[in-house]
Amino acid sequence: MLALLGFLMIVTFLFLVITKRLSVVVAFIGVAIVFALIAGFGPEMGEMMMAGILKVTPTAVMIVFAILYFGLMIDVGLFDPMINRILTLVKGDPLKVVLATAVITILVGLDGDGSSTFMVSVTAMLPLYIRLGMSRLVLACVVALAAGVMNIIPWGGPLVRAAASLQVEVADLFIPLIPVMIAGLLWTLFSAYLLGKRERARLGVIVLEDPATSVAELAATTVEQKGVSKIYWFNLFLTIVLMALLVMDILPIAILFATAFAIALVVNFPDAQKQQDQILRHANNFVMISTMVFAAGIFTGIFSGTGMMDAMASTLVSVIPESLGSHMPVIVALTSIPMGLVFSPDAYYFGILPILSETAAGFGIDPVEIGRAALLGHSTAGFPLSPLVPATFILIGLVGVNFGEHQKFLFKWAFGTCVVMTIAAVLTGAITL
Repeated sequence: MLALLGFLMIVTFLFLVITKRLSVVVAFIGVAIVFALIAGFGPEMGEMMMAGILKVTPTAVMIVFAILYFGLMIDVGLFDPMINRILTLVKGDPLKVVLATAVITILVGLDGDGSSTFMVSVTAMLPLYIRLGMSRLVLACVVALAAGVMNIIPWGGPLVRAAASLQVEVADLFIPLIPVMIAGLLWTLFSAYLLGKRERARLGVIVLEDPATSVAELAATTVEQKGVSKIYWFNLFLTIVLMALLVMDILPIAILFATAFAIALVVNFPDAQKQQDQILRHANNFVMISTMVFAAGIFTGIFSGTGMMDAMASTLVSVIPESLGSHMPVIVALTSIPMGLVFSPDAYYFGILPILSETAAGFGIDPVEIGRAALLGHSTAGFPLSPLVPATFILIGLVGVNFGEHQKFLFKWAFGTCVVMTIAAVLTGAITL
């Protein structure tokens, strides 16, 4: 009975989210409460909900301070000199332009927001593509590949969803994936090289009278507009130290970002009112995603506390052959791309992933491995291909290409990302074969 209610609960949640009958937050809370009542639970639901919220609180705190930190660094122009320098070096060589597209997207992708990554990267590079007569599909493809790999960073949406859904530590998911992410970025640069070489063969190297072609102005607004700090080197040093400490896992990620943000805010904006304004500038971003995480905590708290999750997993374990069960991490990684075309990120990570995780646990596989496996395909390749991700339409709208053509052009390169990163994950032990 509990297994049946669990499956109905997931189907109801997926239906409401996919058909957009309810917002994700309302669906999380409302569906969880209704099905807990149907299962015969009463006031004890409060303890289940609070237990779920407490488990995701560190994740929500990390999101808030990571968004604030990188939002501040982008606002004060930390990445502008690097971006503008790259743009002045590429000149009229299509190969260099495509490689620069990948590098700029990787840098901008550090903010963890796919929509803003697409907007900044495309705005910076599109005029140069038009000036040189280069393919817009190549621009959309390379931006999507780079943004997809950067989508794994701990303060990005997919990893946060996976951590909240499985109720595991962000560091446990991310740290083992760092070498895998590097492999994905190398694949992205290699793909950009091949695409750029193809464009160079088609167009040749074009000599521009004005190599900058005003692209630098499009890549970033003026210093006066952004209020860029004069302490660029301090900000760069602070960011490098923060990244090093994050990889070393000396302190919880949330504490590292909170401390770094406090230091950066005081140094860059000594005035108390400006500090407040800077926080409010990015409030919408972190309020939206942290609210979703807390609502997810309520959902998973009831899903787990009522015993539905365990009952569903037991049912699936009884029907999955033992020979396939031991290979579940790799299966999840490779199937997460088509899953991404059918299920939105919220539906996949909060509806499908917990069931896969509990099922894998029945075969002796650590749930954190299933979380990593899901990220390898759904967030890196499925994300820029999916019609269920609004940011995808921001990308194709800015570039000016047809969605079907974009999917067809991108798919093989995106699937290559998934395969390369899955192999790297197996070789490094992030997931088991």
